[in-house]
Amino acid sequence: MSSPVGFSIVGTGMIAEFHARAISQIPEARLISAYSRGSEKCREFAEKVGCRPAASIEELVSDPSVQAVCITTPSGAHAEAAIPLLQAGKAVLCEKPLEVTADAVNRILAAEKSGGGILAGVFQNRLGSAAQTLKKAVDSGRFGKLSLCSAYIKWWRSDEYYTSSAWKGTWKLDGGGALMNQGIHAVDLLTWLVGLPKRVAAFSATLAHPMIETEDTLSATLQFPNGSLGVIEASTSSFPGSDLRIEIVGNKGTAAMVNDKIVRWDFETSELGDEAVLKNESSGKIGGGTADPKAISVEGHRRLIEDLALAIRDKRPPMIPGSEAQRAVSLVLACYESARTGKIVEIH
Repeated sequence: MSSPVGFSIVGTGMIAEFHARAISQIPEARLISAYSRGSEKCREFAEKVGCRPAASIEELVSDPSVQAVCITTPSGAHAEAAIPLLQAGKAVLCEKPLEVTADAVNRILAAEKSGGGILAGVFQNRLGSAAQTLKKAVDSGRFGKLSLCSAYIKWWRSDEYYTSSAWKGTWKLDGGGALMNQGIHAVDLLTWLVGLPKRVAAFSATLAHPMIETEDTLSATLQFPNGSLGVIEASTSSFPGSDLRIEIVGNKGTAAMVNDKIVRWDFETSELGDEAVLKNESSGKIGGGTADPKAISVEGHRRLIEDLALAIRDKRPPMIPGSEAQRAVSLVLACYESARTGKIVEIH
């Protein structure tokens, strides 16, 4: 058996602990080091998870034992870590969103291409049993002609959530509010299932958290290339919070998933196995974050990190390449542009 892939973690906030726990569960991976700008915080984190603290990104770039890096910094700081690592040929697993501007995303993708590294995105909700079942139904044409494809993320975050950190709810480092941070997983699910919309019209507001720069409530109407329509509703202003919901509707069927469970499964023509779908016997392994950002399972991160380790070993693309992670950011930015300008925005 080949040696485990050496991993480092850049960023030592809450989500970094999920990455560290996931790495510890994977025989093909080994956590070597961690880095953050705060040296004391980095030392404490490294001691807690059982690795050594690194002094700089440059140290990770030059360390041959580090083959892959999980980036868990604030969203608007992803590029500054990802670009030198990818240019050095390292593999990078980047937390959502890939970055917060189109320019930064493009520079990350260019670094992957020029350096020969591997870029993977963290969109673990795709891996859930319900999402996989829904994807198969869409791809097989069971819905007929799609008519309505929508995502709902009516979540709650307290004032303390935003005031606990200097970057949350800021345009520079969070890149947006409820849609860019919390809603990005549902946005990715929707575009993965049915493709990227071609036009969007959106409204946004800050209703429950006046201390933040960004929106805590957004509603968008979508038009897809195949003619189908849809909506996105995203908020952190909806107490006590409702679970993430995806609905796919066509002229031959309707289905809905809530978190990792299928809650509706109605088709004009039944197929073998339809009754079993609503039992959701394999669901629930990928958790949500309706009212608590820590209320997610480590399982999704474990699968993504394991996949990246195997992708390095087998010299293949990861399950969620950076080029796919880019699409959710494109849609979010289009929603923000529409909300800011009051115009319908074309997505390219």
